Amino acid sequence: MEKAIQLKVRKDLDPRQQLTVIKLKGSLISKGYTEIIHILDQDDEFHLNTFETAQDRRSEVHQYIAAFINAENLSDTIYIK
Repeated sequence: MEKAIQLKVRKDLDPRQQLTVIKLKGSLISKGYTEIIHILDQDDEFHLNTFETAQDRRSEVHQYIAAFINAENLSDTIYIK
């Protein structure tokens, strides 16, 4: 069974932050966690990035994203919902 994961991403990013968020999304796809990431506007401040992943990999994906956010100092830029 597939399960959605949502990331809340700030809209007002500097170029380095934009590149790093793109890097995160690309790595989620290249590691096989998902095939596509859907992007929707949440409000004037944030986008919602949603993707499906297998239920048995959900914890692994959350850990990967949290470690990436921490390593790249994006804790004020991207949030796991």
